Amino acid sequence: MVGLGLLAAAAVPVRAAPPAPPKLLVVGDSLSAEYGLRRGSGWVALLSDRLGQQLPKASVINASISGDTTSGGRTRLPALLQQHRPSHVVIELGANDALRGLPLKMTEDNLRAMTQACQAAGARVLLIGMQVPPNYGGPYTRDFQAIFGKVAQAERTALVPFLLAGIADDGDPARWFQADRLHPNESAHPRILGNIWPVLWPWLKR
Repeated sequence: MVGLGLLAAAAVPVRAAPPAPPKLLVVGDSLSAEYGLRRGSGWVALLSDRLGQQLPKASVINASISGDTTSGGRTRLPALLQQHRPSHVVIELGANDALRGLPLKMTEDNLRAMTQACQAAGARVLLIGMQVPPNYGGPYTRDFQAIFGKVAQAERTALVPFLLAGIADDGDPARWFQADRLHPNESAHPRILGNIWPVLWPWLKR
């Protein structure tokens, strides 16, 4: 009887622990840091609000700093990973590299290193692509844009091809940009989230 009881107990299935809710870390520059905007109106805050409705236990940490470059992001990433232990990381960096005319190889190397560091820490990565205006010259414009796809393909990460699609190429910059013509205004940020969400949502649920 004791033996039968042990067998019966052993046959009871053990329920797996529910998966931990996603913890999303955003490492970006002024485009993600609400530069010139009311607090809570940038795309990261809008994302947090939407996730609060669809994945109530998910959390979003915005570690973006205005003016940051890929070198700056690479330097501060290890501490962010250790502090927050995210399950998912969004990397939105590179625009300031281009504005400062930094070497494209350096930008690519930094994005690769950041992606690999996140993956080594057990986090999935979403790269956000950027483009520069045509006045930077054809070869530079093409090569800069290609960096994000190259890194995403090599490191097998998710990719949003262009953060400002439908905004920077709208043909009416005064409609979507602040007076400096560099930073999207408040009305543009729902569109930015609209560019990110179709890639981010399935990536987040995998």
